[in-house]
Amino acid sequence: MALLSLGSKPFFDDKNRAFWMLQSFGWTGYFVLRTLGGLANAMGFLFIVPTALSTATGYSLTLLMAAIYRRLIHQKPAVTWGASILILLIASAAFSTIEVWAHATFYRIGKMPEGIEFLGAILLDFALLAAWSALYYGINFYLLLEQQTDQLSRLETQASSAQLAMLRYQLNPHFLFNTLNSISTLVLLKQTDRANVMLSRLSSFLRYTLVNEPTAQVTLAQEVETLKLYLEIEKMRFEERLQPRFEIDPLVSRARLPSLLLQPLVENAIKYAVTPKEEGAEIAVEARLAGERVQITVSDTGPGLNEAGTRPISSLGVGLANIRDRLAQAYGADHRFDIQSDRGGGFGVVIEIPFQTEHPKEAA
Repeated sequence: MALLSLGSKPFFDDKNRAFWMLQSFGWTGYFVLRTLGGLANAMGFLFIVPTALSTATGYSLTLLMAAIYRRLIHQKPAVTWGASILILLIASAAFSTIEVWAHATFYRIGKMPEGIEFLGAILLDFALLAAWSALYYGINFYLLLEQQTDQLSRLETQASSAQLAMLRYQLNPHFLFNTLNSISTLVLLKQTDRANVMLSRLSSFLRYTLVNEPTAQVTLAQEVETLKLYLEIEKMRFEERLQPRFEIDPLVSRARLPSLLLQPLVENAIKYAVTPKEEGAEIAVEARLAGERVQITVSDTGPGLNEAGTRPISSLGVGLANIRDRLAQAYGADHRFDIQSDRGGGFGVVIEIPFQTEHPKEAA
């Protein structure tokens, strides 16, 4: 957030314009205050002349200091502060010399000061230039910090988008290999109609995965349609051994979730429930409204977890970790991800996310 704003445009959006405005307003204010102070103390209108010369001197000196500070601000701290203090001392001495000379020449005409007498105003001038320097560095360090914070935020957003894209594109190559192998087998068996249907479904499924943005969200209805398309492809391989079942509450059909979030769960069920069992297995996808949240369950009737000859713990690796990461990216801590392995046979995963739609008022 910018320090100031001018209308709807941040004041420091144009740093060059902001510097000249602050520089001009600041030294104009200095001149007015010094003049009013002199007049209030009955120093006469002639006091305006040395005050104007002092103001012009301070204005010019701070322009030179700004040019030097602009280069020093990017140096190491020891160099920045050491050189800044040296510049500040030199500028204060020059300011005092010119100010004392101006007063002796135009206001209190008499004996001209000599030597160290020209440094009679150095303490006040040092305090003034030190305050100007502190303001200059304070504003610029704030702007640098704000710029770095914006860059960090953009980098984090880019990293998050890249991670989501990576997670979205982690389609199991075994699925593609098995599907293409099945199509090849159908072609060899001269079952061209089935091969064409399977190829068409595969094309539609892959088109969906590539067209949608990796970070995009879809409605639960769209996600279910994609799952059905995926299962139609797999059903041509497993036929009656694959028994899909969908129970989707119409109230949650418009709830939004990351695209292809559920596909790895169904793929995992096919790999570890349908494939090893001669009679196959049922895969159920259920979704219902639980208060103001959507509860989604993907379960199967295959072997449970950690039983002899059943799916290994390693099967929970990439696929479920992928889903955990995507849920964390999309909802932070505001989600639930539970594994149900004590179902009396079978395996299930429960996901609970906030009920969000494109049109919240309609959803209510």
